[in-house]
Parts: sequence; C-alpha cells; structure tokens
Amino acid sequence: MAEHLDPGRGRPALDIGSGEGALARHLHHELGYRTTGADCSPSAVKLAAAHDADPGPGFGTGPAWQRLDITTADLTALSHPAYGLITCRLVYRWIGDKPAFLDRIRRILAPGGVFWVVTEISGRRTTTNPALQKLGISPLDIELLTTGWSCVRTADLDVLRCYALRP
Repeated sequence: MAEHLDPGRGRPALDIGSGEGALARHLHHELGYRTTGADCSPSAVKLAAAHDADPGPGFGTGPAWQRLDITTADLTALSHPAYGLITCRLVYRWIGDKPAFLDRIRRILAPGGVFWVVTEISGRRTTTNPALQKLGISPLDIELLTTGWSCVRTADLDVLRCYALRP
C-alpha cells in the first residue's frame, strides 16, 4: 500500500466502509493522513470510535468517525469537500450502482489524489463452493472500475487485488 500512496502530511483521507476502523487508524496514525472513517452501520461507527480510547502516535488524536452511506448521502455532509486519498476495502463488490458510485468518488477525490480499492476477484478461491467463487468482482466490474483513470496500478494478494487509481 505504501508504495502506491503519497505521504499523508495531514491531507484528508476518507475510508469508505470503515467497519471497526483498522484501516482508517493505520492511515491516520502510521501514514499521517487526517482520516475520516465512514460506514453506514451505526454499530460499526460506535465500535470504531470505541477503539480510540488510546489513540497512539500520529496526526491528532485519532480518525473522525461518521455514519454515512456514501452511495446516497449528500456529499456536503462529509468532513471535507475533497480528499487526497479515498479507500474502499472489501466494499466495492457490494455497491449496487457502480457507475454512480464511481462518479461520486471522482467528485470528492482531490486532483492528484488516489482512490485505493481492495476487492476480491471472482474465481480466485480454491474452493468448489460456487457461492464463494462468486464473492469477487467480475471482469466487467473490473473494466468499469479501471476505466477513465489516468493511472491504474495493481497489486495482487492471494484472492484479493488492490487498485491504486489516479484521476
């Protein structure tokens, strides 16, 4: 991840589908971003915030946490108008209207920023269970995700693929 991202230096980052907040905390404390973790689940946001009792080293006291469905929310409800880094780990596969989602991401990604997506690729699991084989994204979803970016870099991690997408 670090080889694909610029140093944070206090720039805003948004972690979409932050869950319990591990990635948001890593971006904030280790990489130096001013991070907001956003999740549509109230319990996930509450759990993430509970982990910040001991914020550790890094920028500020800890990430900000926001209950927000990025696919439907008013984007002005976000902490910042634009982000130098937007992450989306294990969420993209579940987005219903992917073109609309990607349009929203492009509107809030700062010039020169990075959209970091981690997703499973269909057919990579070594299982005969067809339900598990279909957990990843299809070649069509991959094409949709990667079209229209000036720079697309990837890194494979077993069944997952990481995408560093730049406008």
